[in-house]
Amino acid sequence: MDPIPAKNEPTRLGTHYRLVVMDDDTFEEVVTLKLSRTSVYIGLSTLFVFLIGITIIFIAFTPLKYYIPGYGTREGRAALQNLKIRTDSLEQVIRYNEQYFNSIKKVMEGTDKGLQLDTVSLSIPKAEVIND
Repeated sequence: MDPIPAKNEPTRLGTHYRLVVMDDDTFEEVVTLKLSRTSVYIGLSTLFVFLIGITIIFIAFTPLKYYIPGYGTREGRAALQNLKIRTDSLEQVIRYNEQYFNSIKKVMEGTDKGLQLDTVSLSIPKAEVIND
């Protein structure tokens, strides 16, 4: 078998084709287009870029942008920041309350030694009583 001869690619791109749309009943030509591979490629590329551009414009200038994760209004971001600060302060209050209740529990059980007493004993001289 002979190998299929490779045609020169630039000449294949310029080869013209005819696209004819006909009416089935009357066999009348409705539309006739002369096309080449280059014109089809350019047309489809232009359509693709146009659709992407329309989609980006549609999302950027309509309320659909608020459905994008991570995008929100200025008021929403400020409210979120306030909620984070409030949550942090509430967690701190909970830690302080737990510490307070644990210390009260130790005192009630008698396991708390109280304050650490000084280990150095002081010898304080007795006060002299003067009888007149």
